[in-house]
Amino acid sequence: MKKTIDYYFAPQSPWTYLGHARLAAMASAAQATIRLLPADFGKVFAGSGGLPLPKRAPQRQAYRLQELARFRDHLKLPLNVQPHFFPVASDDAARLIVAVDLQDGADAAMRLSGAVFAAVWAQQRDIANADTLAELLSESGLPSERLAQSHGQAVQDRFDANTQAAIDAGVFGAPSYCIDGEIFWGQDRLDFVERKLNADATK
Repeated sequence: MKKTIDYYFAPQSPWTYLGHARLAAMASAAQATIRLLPADFGKVFAGSGGLPLPKRAPQRQAYRLQELARFRDHLKLPLNVQPHFFPVASDDAARLIVAVDLQDGADAAMRLSGAVFAAVWAQQRDIANADTLAELLSESGLPSERLAQSHGQAVQDRFDANTQAAIDAGVFGAPSYCIDGEIFWGQDRLDFVERKLNADATK
């Protein structure tokens, strides 16, 4: 039976960036469907006890930088551990991904998502800037009108629904991958995602 992976993420999350291409490859190999669910993690944190990065203890912030460097080197991905445009407001980018998903499908939305993540973490670009988002659409081969559509009510409703779905599912951090109600939190849990997909494929 074909599996669906509910993919909860925030566009400014470095951990989402580090796992994005691997998730896409795993899903393709297992013939699983990815349901993209960019969410407002400010609201998710409010309900789960999480804290935004600037409010976390200094020790945790320092360790996060070490872990980012470790995974960057291990995965051999370009990543600036302290990019120029971070922290960054990401709701506009999230809504743009939703608009593309609604109009062009999940594959196109996955492609744009990867471009957004790389813009922050590898390219020193500001995803809160409308011109940057327009450039990312063009670079991803997607229609320019998606930017205007991302400000429509249908997109906002879907973004709000994604956020509520994350809260209802018990998600508390990004990225989270959910399969049959089971949560796998963090790109360092993708091995378990793959095992879940492979185990279910053999049943």
